[in-house]
Amino acid sequence: MSVYMEDARSDNSLQDIMGQSPALKQTLRLAMKVARSDAPVLILGEAGSGKELIARAIHRISLRRNESFVKVNCGVAGERKLESELFGRVDQPEGESREIGQAEAAHNGVLFLSEIADLPLDLQARLLRFLERREFERVGSATSIRVNVRLIASTQYDLAERVAEEKFREDLYDQLNVFPLRVPPLRERPDDILLLAGYFMQRFARRLDKHIDSIPPDTVNFLMSSDWPGNVRQLENLIQSSVVLSEGPELRVPLVGLGP
Repeated sequence: MSVYMEDARSDNSLQDIMGQSPALKQTLRLAMKVARSDAPVLILGEAGSGKELIARAIHRISLRRNESFVKVNCGVAGERKLESELFGRVDQPEGESREIGQAEAAHNGVLFLSEIADLPLDLQARLLRFLERREFERVGSATSIRVNVRLIASTQYDLAERVAEEKFREDLYDQLNVFPLRVPPLRERPDDILLLAGYFMQRFARRLDKHIDSIPPDTVNFLMSSDWPGNVRQLENLIQSSVVLSEGPELRVPLVGLGP
């Protein structure tokens, strides 16, 4: 999901993130402060709220902006596959067949661990050591590799609750929670709903070479009264489908299937 202006020229600020609500502005102010440090960042927010967007923006204005931004989704692979993806592997004792992991690929840049709460406990121990020493071994190897990496993690879950449930290591939580950033859900940003809807409408209309320039009152009322459980991603998807279906100069949103 991206809510950056397509014609934006700025590559050193957060000003291109769409939104005027006080809650979002506070998050961006904090992101600006932490961006130029090397402190780990923990981005908290519901699914679809824009956590990766904030992570990429922090990278873009950081001192590492010319280096890699490497993403690993901790919730989409089994433990063995995820361990190899993170730290790489060596399939032969002599090291002739090797696979470089994302931690190594992110050397001098940023490693973004999406949905960190889903990281298995055994891997949490390896990640903690990596954070403390900035070194690791590939799976199947005893040789330590040192890297210079900044870590940004995100989750839609309450990690303190996961710690209490013994599903997340407290020492790892302490390491990650140096600088937490909360991305507000769209229902807490009512001032941004029409701003985002208008932006998405124009963007998708341009792509389809359609001339849609207004949102009628009934659609405005519907957009403003919805809870948006899927947040900005849900709004973006709805506007995209609406642009496809609209025939005239007004945006026509299919009102079925998204309750207030």
